[in-house]
Amino acid sequence: MKKLLYIDACIRGELSRTKRIADPIVESLKERYDVETLVLNNLDLYVVKEHEQAKRAAGEHTKEALCWANKIKEADRIVISSPFWDMSIPAALKTFFELCSIFDVTFGSTDVTCYGNCKCENLLYITTRGMNIKTGDPLEQATPYIKALSWLWGIKGFEVIARENFDYLPEAVIEKEIASAVAEGLELVKIF
Repeated sequence: MKKLLYIDACIRGELSRTKRIADPIVESLKERYDVETLVLNNLDLYVVKEHEQAKRAAGEHTKEALCWANKIKEADRIVISSPFWDMSIPAALKTFFELCSIFDVTFGSTDVTCYGNCKCENLLYITTRGMNIKTGDPLEQATPYIKALSWLWGIKGFEVIARENFDYLPEAVIEKEIASAVAEGLELVKIF
């Protein structure tokens, strides 16, 4: 069975509206994939500062970071659920990505450019936004960043399920939007 890595960056846990969309979609994917979940709230993440960067440049990485990077490298599919925070992604997800972006693991380089080492064919990014900012809006910096990182890692396919304006819509409308996003996701996973 192929491997799917689910990266849960829903920092508010069960209160997360993004998680309410992602959970049934990931549950459906379990019919076709061996799913492993990394919940960022449960990981011991650390910021890469000068001392850590010097170690990384010398090829020294923590066993946790190497383990996470190898999970990304070996996954056939990746699903990321993350709310829209401060015009992008939560710091925990950015930190996780930075720790997993390891030379000669998730990516490599020639004398001219970088190339990806990951075997993942498709990445699905699931998000909700409090403001009325749609995917592709210049103010929305999460999707372009994750898409660029996917390129660096060699991930070919990229899909987004997003809903917006959740901080301002009536609760009944939000519930309909969540149901609509889940239905969209359940259709997408048939070919994912």
